[in-house]
Amino acid sequence: MTDNFAHRAADWDNPSKINMTTIFVSKLVDKIALQKNWRGLEIGAGTGLVGLQLLPYLQSVVFEDTSAAMLGILKQKLKGDEVVEIVEGEVFEYQKQDVDFVFSCMAFHHIPDIEKTLEHLYQITNSGATIVVGDIRTEDGSFHHFEPIPHKGFDTAELSEKFEKAGFKVLSTETYNVLNRERTPGVFTDYEQFMLVAERR
Repeated sequence: MTDNFAHRAADWDNPSKINMTTIFVSKLVDKIALQKNWRGLEIGAGTGLVGLQLLPYLQSVVFEDTSAAMLGILKQKLKGDEVVEIVEGEVFEYQKQDVDFVFSCMAFHHIPDIEKTLEHLYQITNSGATIVVGDIRTEDGSFHHFEPIPHKGFDTAELSEKFEKAGFKVLSTETYNVLNRERTPGVFTDYEQFMLVAERR
């Protein structure tokens, strides 16, 4: 598998990324009563900007990402006493049914098959597990400068329907942040970030 983030990993933890993920974590912690006996799974963990902030609230975290380079940066941050598991590859490679909490920040739009992914999440989560996804609402492709990626954001009603069909109850979808980015030279656009919260039936 080609590591599409290999050339970006070393510079990933820039101020804008740190700020974006900190806002996500802050909103998540305010919204979800995290439990110390939960096993978490982060989809698209990258360098751990989200998961390492949430780890103190949980028993353990599985960090999943397809980029070896990004996970390499994450491994450098670990002190050695954390209860973590690292999965390099697609989330389908994680097969144990022991997850209480799934979270993902700005990674779902990189997942080609959302339906298949949600079906797998149903298989590896415990009954009543909490799912939190942060991503961008539907846009014209300019967010990634018109690079070919699987999804140009999401219509939250359509995404919610996919969660429901996979066996999850969607509890809420709301805008939690707005990113102002340069879509073309000198032209800036606002991109709304949403947070979807669901529960495994």
